[in-house]
Amino acid sequence: MKKLLSFLFLLGLTFNLSAQIRTDLRLPELNGYKVLKCDFHIHTVFSDGLVWPTVRVDEAYREGLDVIAISDHIEYRPHKDDIKASFNRSYDIAEKYAKGKGVTVIKGSEITRSMPPGHSNALFLSNCDSLDTPNYMDAFRAAKKQKAFIFWNHPGWDAQQPDTTLWWKEHSELFDGGYMHGIEVVNGNDYSPEAHQWCLDKKLTMLGNTDIHAPIQADYDFAKGEHRPMTLVFVRDNSVQGIREALENRRTVVYFQDKIVGEEDYVKELFENSIEILSVDKSEKNVRIVLRNKTDLPFKLKKTAHDINLVYFREYEIKPHGTHAINIKLNNGVKSGNINFEVTNLLVKPNIGMQYSYPL
Repeated sequence: MKKLLSFLFLLGLTFNLSAQIRTDLRLPELNGYKVLKCDFHIHTVFSDGLVWPTVRVDEAYREGLDVIAISDHIEYRPHKDDIKASFNRSYDIAEKYAKGKGVTVIKGSEITRSMPPGHSNALFLSNCDSLDTPNYMDAFRAAKKQKAFIFWNHPGWDAQQPDTTLWWKEHSELFDGGYMHGIEVVNGNDYSPEAHQWCLDKKLTMLGNTDIHAPIQADYDFAKGEHRPMTLVFVRDNSVQGIREALENRRTVVYFQDKIVGEEDYVKELFENSIEILSVDKSEKNVRIVLRNKTDLPFKLKKTAHDINLVYFREYEIKPHGTHAINIKLNNGVKSGNINFEVTNLLVKPNIGMQYSYPL
């Protein structure tokens, strides 16, 4: 019996340790900034989620996230007959548990209203309870009074905008009044080109989050290489204030599936810091460029308009941590020029990849 109990104890310990192995997403630092992997839209049993707040911390740790926001609904609490607590409670539990795990927890709430204006997350709150009010504008005012960072969630959600993703007059009122600082461009696996364009036009911060309710492995098959969407935040330091400062200054891109979405300046810098030129061999009629991808991101290149005397393949994929050669034939005495590409999985405009040129 003692041997059996010892075996079961060791077996349980082994499973527990293996469950807590952290898988880091390897990315380059941008010039002067660290990259934090963040999910700012997460639910627990304190609203309509299916897990305890500590589980969200463990999930984030295992997936290599640096920051999460617990953002339980204010107006929708289907478990309230069983779980009676302040709207601050889920954050309190998660934040205490996260200490020492390298995961920062941000206090937030989801203002959950019909369309318009729909759902919005308020981050960096001091008291979530103050958002519990019948009038939606009073909830936004309470968030603004606490100097919250507020973003519009899933504007293209079928349940609220089944036909067309619209910007309503109520959103103009929120934006003009300083109650909207960003928009979810990606929610779960859904990308909103309309939200992408609004962020560019109105200089709003782009975010990509899970909006997770079930255990994370129910929505993403890690064995197949799937991963949650993340907001990559470029910070000067990883303090809560440093995260806020970066969000307020729009230093973000979104990572989902195998794509990056963001403003071109940050996307281009991320790309250039990810690719290392190992060698350039040039002869009279040929150029051979060997590249190395230093990150966990793939890069997909598609040839665009160029000098037809520079002959090279139409498409390339530079796989994570892989090397790739680009061979260019120089015809008709051409000695130089640019090879031009669209990096199709780096979206700098709605469904349009970043244009990139390399001089020979």
